[in-house]
Amino acid sequence: MRASLYETWLSQVGLTPVAGADEAGRGACAGPLVAAAVVLGQSAEAEIEGLKDSKALSPKARERLYDQIMARAEAVSWVELSPAECDSWGLQEANLQALRRAVWRLAVRPGFVLTDGFAVDGLPGAGLGMWKADQVAACVQAAAIVAKVTRDRLMCRLDQAYPGYGFARHKGYCTAAHQRQLERLGPSPVHRLRYGNVERAIRVREP
Repeated sequence: MRASLYETWLSQVGLTPVAGADEAGRGACAGPLVAAAVVLGQSAEAEIEGLKDSKALSPKARERLYDQIMARAEAVSWVELSPAECDSWGLQEANLQALRRAVWRLAVRPGFVLTDGFAVDGLPGAGLGMWKADQVAACVQAAAIVAKVTRDRLMCRLDQAYPGYGFARHKGYCTAAHQRQLERLGPSPVHRLRYGNVERAIRVREP
């Protein structure tokens, strides 16, 4: 898939290049928030078959598509916000900050930006927040894959740095196994302390 109808229509009215932006880790209680932005190329050489909602792809398929996106897209960027930054700004503002930074970091200045779910202000060009954009817009699907694969790799590294929590398995999301280890070990330096389940684990361990 090279471009969806949305990118094609925007290109036809002169709003090019079109960038997509999405994030990974919004619902996790540990680890960073990662946002990515992608401008897909318009040439036949840039076509990427199999793009779809990253959540509907297996880890192996995401890795394969990630490699193709990195090799063929016109521009790719990503940013990482620490758990402390997520706590300081609050989740919604952290999302906006991450998406905005990812778009500004693109080597190609976009003429239009599609974001998943909600609009983002302060972008280098016009933009539109689309409900379920990661299911219908190819550039957003590509950005979601880059964000997800990048964050998963970061969480595997954190699993080695902070063993016992199972970060490589659940990637910092609030599974039952994660919660049990969180209550047993207490929060790690990469847990988001403003999350309710992390606060409860702190209380459980208080004398």
